[in-house]
Amino acid sequence: MVFSAFLRRGLIFAGMFGLAACLPASAAEPVDVELIIAVDVSLSMSPTELEIQRRGYAAALTHEHVIQAIRDGVYGKIAVTYVEWAGQNTQHVVVPWTTISTREEAEAFVAKLTANPPNSARRTSISGALLFAGDLFAESAYRSTKRVVDVSGDGANNQGPPVDLVRDNMIAQGVTINGLPLMTKGGMPSVFDINDLDVYYTNCVIGGPSAFMIPVNDWSQFPEAIRRKLVLELAGKTPEEPADLPVVRVAADAGYDCQVGEKMWRDRNWIWDNR
Repeated sequence: MVFSAFLRRGLIFAGMFGLAACLPASAAEPVDVELIIAVDVSLSMSPTELEIQRRGYAAALTHEHVIQAIRDGVYGKIAVTYVEWAGQNTQHVVVPWTTISTREEAEAFVAKLTANPPNSARRTSISGALLFAGDLFAESAYRSTKRVVDVSGDGANNQGPPVDLVRDNMIAQGVTINGLPLMTKGGMPSVFDINDLDVYYTNCVIGGPSAFMIPVNDWSQFPEAIRRKLVLELAGKTPEEPADLPVVRVAADAGYDCQVGEKMWRDRNWIWDNR
């Protein structure tokens, strides 16, 4: 039932995406990149970590290297929206689609972003976040040659349709999905943690033209990782950075199990129900 619903939604998204692409040039504002920042706010993240995450993006969006990367584009502007997500039906647009071409516009975006504290909710549905991102692209009033979803999270998908199938559907529509797997150990311990979250992201989450991910092993790395990621997404080149923040491209391990998160959730509940 869930899988069938996913397929129907995928077909609808594909149709809407195609319709948006066929709109007259005068009907949509041209930008260099349409960027969706999709941020995990599941309960495995502590309030402190949620705040670090929010402020890390705020600092990166106003950093001189990011502003310069925006200015260097053909149009010198991007369209960006910031979304927080958790379970399959938990997505919240914190800042709607906004154009950024100057530092002042970036600061105005950040002011909206930091106006209220981040929320938190149960479960982890990367696939739900990606489907929601697909809807946002379909509703976008912009046109570009590059559509990117920037996903950060600290766990594997454990709710909603299979994340790799949702990813593949979005790739087929020309969307690039980049990742920021949070492999930090300072937050709330969870029975759903996986040790190779970076490998999971390379095999199951990221994809599309020039897709990549940057693993974060300590929260002190987070602000730098976001800045590096945004510059690469916007300018298409890797800035000089420390070797402990590698840019990792898509992996293709046919034996990797992209259902690991769902299986951990089912096993945990089977044990609980049979105690």
